[in-house]
Amino acid sequence: MHTKLRTTGLILIGVVAGVLISLNLQAVADFKSGHTSLPIDELRAFTEVFGAIKANYVEPVEDKKLITEAINGMLTGLDPHSAYLDADAFKELQVGTQGQFGGLGIEVGMEDGFVKVISPIEDTPAFKAGVKPGDLIIKLDETPVKGMTLNDAVKKMRGKPNTQITLTISRKGESAPIVVTLTRAIIRVQSVKAKVIEPGYGWVRVSQFQEGTPEALEKALEGMYKQGSLKGLVLDLRNDPGGLLHGAVAVSAAFLPPKALVVSTDGRAEDAKKKFFASPDDYARGARGEDVLKNLPAAVKSVPMVVLVNGGSASASEIVAGALQDQKRAVVIGTQTFGKGSVQTIMPLGNNTAIKLTTARYYTPSGRSIQALGITPDVLVDEPGAPQDRIREADLQRHLENLEKIQKQEADKAAKAGTPPPAAARPAVAAPSAPQKPIEMGSKDDFQLAQAIHYLKGEPVAKTPPPPVAENKPAAATN
Repeated sequence: MHTKLRTTGLILIGVVAGVLISLNLQAVADFKSGHTSLPIDELRAFTEVFGAIKANYVEPVEDKKLITEAINGMLTGLDPHSAYLDADAFKELQVGTQGQFGGLGIEVGMEDGFVKVISPIEDTPAFKAGVKPGDLIIKLDETPVKGMTLNDAVKKMRGKPNTQITLTISRKGESAPIVVTLTRAIIRVQSVKAKVIEPGYGWVRVSQFQEGTPEALEKALEGMYKQGSLKGLVLDLRNDPGGLLHGAVAVSAAFLPPKALVVSTDGRAEDAKKKFFASPDDYARGARGEDVLKNLPAAVKSVPMVVLVNGGSASASEIVAGALQDQKRAVVIGTQTFGKGSVQTIMPLGNNTAIKLTTARYYTPSGRSIQALGITPDVLVDEPGAPQDRIREADLQRHLENLEKIQKQEADKAAKAGTPPPAAARPAVAAPSAPQKPIEMGSKDDFQLAQAIHYLKGEPVAKTPPPPVAENKPAAATN
């Protein structure tokens, strides 16, 4: 038996090495150039485990399953955003960027082995059922989520329209799990919404960056300007979980001068070191590479602007907010953003599968890294009804660190060593606020939007909403 396992191990070392070479990873490139060597001892340990499972596991296991799970484990062990995409997951990713897919309508991540809701997508079954950011999904129908991969959980949540699935949710502050039954639907994400809030002041919301987002933005802005010139414009990126990089570059370019720097990326590989400018060369898509923003009204480049953000603004939306903030094109209002400042590259493999690999960090035009920190608004305005414990990138296990943040913390720690701050400098602990009903963005009850309009008009901006007015109810009669 030992000889058989050893032979199997030697064969599998060759197989694993061959897989690495076929993936064309940098480690193999370094190996081929003589800079390092393959980790033979670790590969031998891997193959011994493989052989032991094949020979001794209580039930037979297919080679394909073991290799797939090994690849998945390699990627999920790196950071929260790297993943192996099987044929179904790869297809769903491609379909999702088109803005239409079947499912529940939630952006999710993995935390402590459970599915954690990052943000529900507007006007979807999950959003309408009251699923909230920070919710922990612990069961899908009768199947516990603990032990599932994120891809498996997403696959189970998606399905044919008009079929149902029951989610068991753990929510902070609730003593018992919340059980909701949702009916799957075709999720058509309308990535751009726009309207004139009042004469002269427009609101345009980007809920997700998709293939068609730049064209939709151009049409929305053109439509608003047909109603009259604008004195101010609000670009609403709240709860926008991100999406395609070229969409973020295009949305930024709509408001920036030609050739202005939008974002730069930096990673280990040479092709991960890039700069993206407000130019059709960096955002045009398709075989003809047409400039989808060519019909924008000229006034869009100079209209006074506010960008609204919150803790659900992530990735591509942070690129846009950071670019417009650094280029002094807009004032950012709201709350601290999510802090996802890493770039994922989709690397197709054979059999219609792929890996999603974190390959770089991105930086704003001034060189700021947003990773695990986010965009700090120029004007802080509270978000009524927002969860107090909203999950952010820095809360995710194995998140990439913000190198600049670490350096600053170490410098601050050294400077303050042995010198406690005076009592006046210590922040007061705010009393927990009563839960409030989430508002509809763009409505008359949208407090943050109202403050953005006040700012554009030069009026005072309130940081927090006024306390609710107590109702004067008649005293109960005594019988």
